[in-house]
Parts: sequence; structure tokens; C-alpha cells
Amino acid sequence: MEAYSAGQRLFGENHVQELVAKHEELPKDIEWHFTGHLQTNKVKYIASFVSLVHSVDSLRLVEEIERQGVRFGRVIPCLLQLHIASEESKFGFHPEELESLLASGELTGFPHVSLRGLMCMATNTDDLCQIEREFSYAHAIFSNVKKRYFAADSNFCELSMGMSDDYPIALLHGSTLIRVGTKIFGNREYF
Repeated sequence: MEAYSAGQRLFGENHVQELVAKHEELPKDIEWHFTGHLQTNKVKYIASFVSLVHSVDSLRLVEEIERQGVRFGRVIPCLLQLHIASEESKFGFHPEELESLLASGELTGFPHVSLRGLMCMATNTDDLCQIEREFSYAHAIFSNVKKRYFAADSNFCELSMGMSDDYPIALLHGSTLIRVGTKIFGNREYF
């Protein structure tokens, strides 16, 4: 509420249950972004109100978002998550997989899903050169995808990358959305 009172209206959350609870408790003029890994069975809980899903990492998830978009009578804006980090534990499409999926046309024909761009996370490392290489690579992929598949779509314009520890590097490499929760709200406390 302190951030809201200071004028902030765009908030992100990476846990479905917390997003739902905060949406119910906080003012209704907040634009909610979902930034975490989204399981298909949880889409139904956020589909009626989420402003942007940052983490679409499978065709199956697109199909479920489409079903829930139909159910709630709305178009749900989404970002395709790109896997650029060296950690295999992170989610997202590997670049070749994304290229193949886009080339196949399988991501078309979902009128209740609006693809707005890409999202990625860099490797969790202190090696700033590695982070810079990964963000530069992500920007090159975004530019290529935009040019080849979304050139006529002005809505495909977002590159969500950069978090509390690496957002200055992300901004240098074309990020349009950064996720800085820890820097603003502190470390998450798990009970």
C-alpha cells in the first residue's frame, strides 16, 4: 500500500496464490503482471484480471490461456519466455525451439491470447560479462522475432528482462520492462 500511495499502479507477482490474494485486497486500478512460472492448472485463477503474463513457456500453456480467455471473454496479453541462462533449472523456450514454434505457425489462431513480446532471465551469477552477453543475445533474438514474425504487429514491443541485481545491464540492452521487487520491497520472507 505504501508503494500504491506513492503512485505506483503496476505490480508484479510470481506466485499465483499471492497474486490472487493481493488482487482481492488491494485497489482495483492496479495493473497486475504475473512474472513466475505458470502451471496450466493455475491459469484459471488469474485469467479474469491479469494484465500481462510474462512467463509463457509452452504451447500447452498458450492453449490453456486461450481456453480461459474464452471463458472470461477477454484477450490475455502474454510474453513468450526465452531460456538464455546457463542454468537448466530456469524455464522458457530455448532459442531454436522458439524459432521452430514461430515458423510452424502453431502460435497463431489464438484470438484470446495477445503475444506482446519476450521475457527472459539471465544466469544467476556475479559475472557481469556473462549477464551482458545473455541480455545482448536476448535483444538480438527479440529483434529477429519482431522482424520475421511480428513486423506488422505494433503490440509486439516488450522485452522483459532485468531484475533487482541486473536491471541496469538489461536496460542497456533494450529491456522495456524490468522486475525490481527485491530492490523495492526487500527479500521475500517465507514462513
